[in-house]
Amino acid sequence: MATLRIEHDAFGPVEIPADRYWGAQTQRAAGVFDVGTERFPACLLHAFGLQKIAAARANARCGALDAALAEKIVAAAEEVSRGLFDDHFPLTVWQTGSGTQTNMNANEVIANRANELLGQPLGTKSPVHPNDHVNASQSSNDSFPTVMHIAAVMELTSRLIPALVVLKDALNERARAFADATKVARTHLMDAVPMTMGQAFEAFAWQVGSGIERLQDALPRLLLVAQGGTAAGTGLNAPRDFDVLFCEEIGKLTSLRFKPHPCKFEGMSGHDALVELSGALNVVATSLMKIANDIRWMGSGPRCGIGELVVPDDGLTSSIMPGKRNPTIAEVLAQAAMQVVGNHVTVTMAGASGNFELNVAKPVLIHSVLQSIRVLADSSRVFADKLVVRLDIDRERLALNLSNALLSVTVLNPVLGYDKVACITRTALERNITPREAAVALGYLSAEEYDRLVDPLRMSKGKVS
Repeated sequence: MATLRIEHDAFGPVEIPADRYWGAQTQRAAGVFDVGTERFPACLLHAFGLQKIAAARANARCGALDAALAEKIVAAAEEVSRGLFDDHFPLTVWQTGSGTQTNMNANEVIANRANELLGQPLGTKSPVHPNDHVNASQSSNDSFPTVMHIAAVMELTSRLIPALVVLKDALNERARAFADATKVARTHLMDAVPMTMGQAFEAFAWQVGSGIERLQDALPRLLLVAQGGTAAGTGLNAPRDFDVLFCEEIGKLTSLRFKPHPCKFEGMSGHDALVELSGALNVVATSLMKIANDIRWMGSGPRCGIGELVVPDDGLTSSIMPGKRNPTIAEVLAQAAMQVVGNHVTVTMAGASGNFELNVAKPVLIHSVLQSIRVLADSSRVFADKLVVRLDIDRERLALNLSNALLSVTVLNPVLGYDKVACITRTALERNITPREAAVALGYLSAEEYDRLVDPLRMSKGKVS
């Protein structure tokens, strides 16, 4: 049986596992919010460590916190930021809409660890108190949204954008490699005019590049933090310039240019910057799903589908069909995109849930945003490294498809006129022959004239003979 210790808060004594660093408020919350198993990702907990370091240093500089106590708070919070106390955050996402319980969880863990560093047993709240010292000049209402922004920006800049750059570069490399491989374009899922496989991959790379720009465009609003607004945005109980000094300190820790929000009321009551980010993530997800599905379709077969792309073998197969190979990595990317699209609906509703001076859906909002960033980053990198860079083309299948492509004769419109060209396509389709054979059979062109005029590679560049 686990050994327990007794801690006290405003409501009385609470039993806590003796080896756990959280305190009475966290223990009470664990009993109240027995909902689900979804927990905040480690990056949010680590961001809380950084936020508490910056707050302690800013408080010490303002004279609001004894320097010796601040030093121990910083030491404890630094350990939280490095993930040494991840197991001491037991609460799920499903808690008070302000995120108060996770803020108090951080305060309690850091206070207990700081007191331990000072030679005191867990639960003493002295000389470091979770509210009076670790939470000095702060409220959950401004600390939690600040942590939301810190975690989102760090994940965005260190995880997602670099992964998308890798994917964009991989797609551009395939575009160059496939630059002279002519294929049939498809509109409405039907054969269209010739283009190159390189052009298809150029479009994919452009989509990813545009997604990166959209994410970067959201950064200026994300770099504004609500810290210093305290309970309702007025800054009550926060010393003068605390917000400025906080941003200086968090900037040193992250190498990111966070700034005090000029309207902290907005920074706490609305989370439009995060909704904007989720919107950009939604666009990225839309692009990636399109890319994944196009590659799946072009690689379908290998013998009875389109089969123009050769999708690399991932070493996995069917449970019943021996040797079957599937585009599993593309399917993972598509599923990640689906999750992000769903998350954006959640974020939209959460962002709209600001009541007067406080948004009360912060936990589910940031949980959804961080999950979207994480799954897009991881699936994009896997897609680039294990599929895109190893993609090849089946030139024989491309040539066969081109020879049967009815709409290659579109280039003959200026020469023969629309009606005669339509007759060529109809004849080829009805007689099950190539358009070249149909044009010759109808007496419109000789074989040599057809070959000179209908040059797929030239056509892919928008040129006519």
